[in-house]
Amino acid sequence: MTIDLITVGKTDSAEVASLISLYQKRINRYIKFSIISLPDIRNAKNMPEESLKREEGTMILKNVSDGDLLVLLDDKGYEYTSTGFAAWLQKRMNSGTRRLVFVIGGAYGFSPAVKERANDAVSLSRMTFSHQIVRAIFSEQLYRAFTILNNEPYHHE
Repeated sequence: MTIDLITVGKTDSAEVASLISLYQKRINRYIKFSIISLPDIRNAKNMPEESLKREEGTMILKNVSDGDLLVLLDDKGYEYTSTGFAAWLQKRMNSGTRRLVFVIGGAYGFSPAVKERANDAVSLSRMTFSHQIVRAIFSEQLYRAFTILNNEPYHHE
């Protein structure tokens, strides 16, 4: 199985980008993990919210294949503990999923087309975080899940 994280826009903060890179390298010790950063939509500030979500959704769906398991990172998704997320991840690996795709949408969330295509939704918190910080938080939680699954001394209950 491979895991990809699709994001809309780039990370402007060198510190956040460095943290994401650190966890990406750590995750790649366990599984192939890539981050696909889609470009920001041009003139987004002048677009109606629904048009922006639709255009972002089109870009997201171009990077998802029919057999992929698509999981939205969304505050309305299911909220797991770290060990619960690790167990969820293990089930996906055991099920024969070839490509697991997580996606962080734009500032206004996901288009109806992306929501319809999604297989699942996971919430990292009910709080609101910047899209840049979510990338780092998710990367750390994915790394934590693999350390839990491998009984390594990173996570403490």
